[in-house]
Amino acid sequence: MTDPLTPAARALCEAMSAGFPGPGSPAELRAAARAGVREVPPAHETSANGVRVRLYGEAAGPVVIFAHGGGWVLCDLDTHDGLCRELASRTGLSMVSVDYRRAPEHRFPAAEDDVCTVLEWAAARYGGPLFLAGDSSGGNLAARAALRARDGGGPAVAGQLLFYPALDHRLDAVSAEAYAEGFFHTTAHMRWYWEQYLGPDGDAVAASPGLAADLTGLPPTLVVLADCDPLRDEGLAYARRLSSAGVQAHIHLHTGVFHGFLGARGVLPEADAALAASAVWLTSLCE
Repeated sequence: MTDPLTPAARALCEAMSAGFPGPGSPAELRAAARAGVREVPPAHETSANGVRVRLYGEAAGPVVIFAHGGGWVLCDLDTHDGLCRELASRTGLSMVSVDYRRAPEHRFPAAEDDVCTVLEWAAARYGGPLFLAGDSSGGNLAARAALRARDGGGPAVAGQLLFYPALDHRLDAVSAEAYAEGFFHTTAHMRWYWEQYLGPDGDAVAASPGLAADLTGLPPTLVVLADCDPLRDEGLAYARRLSSAGVQAHIHLHTGVFHGFLGARGVLPEADAALAASAVWLTSLCE
């Protein structure tokens, strides 16, 4: 059978998988997620109404509120510092990276509460168009924050940029089975992340933006997906539902790569192409 990953993506996938433990221990997984973090350049941090944030760019004008991925359990401001710097550089927009509370110590809806708090803070501080962005579980938080802003009279959101987002707790789409193993991010890991995030009593439907009953009135959306990803199909379904609800929705599907490929900037040409196209999309909304 022909490998659906490009040779470069396969080599990277194997290297990453070799050093990444299976689901079960938050401490071990967190250590593995930080293993590749190099020294982070100085950055300005502050408290956004009690939530720690890292700031990139000017303190005025359009701003992107970014929620990092990691299954709501892993990763932090440092693991995604490079991605935020890259987006800020490519777009010329300011970025606010959110150090939200992580599971299982803080379960749903703590993380999305923090993102919504930062959205309100940014609206008062920056005064320009507000964008929400995130990768994987961070894409979930960005999508949930957009829904809550719409439903709760929150700040107007000018767009949401979702990188391979986690949108549906059921994980019953074709891609969740087809790419369950062998492509770094496994379906078993994702199920475990959902369990840590929700706990025994969490509202799985409320935490799943892909299951929201009404998607009308949401901002323009770009969903960036990897073809070889258990989460691919839920991202496709969400974008199509947005479009059916009258929302301007775009899908950028990148073949030959796996979940998390944006972390391979400079190694995988698909990562650089995805960031370039995402930057063009974001800046177009500011015109």
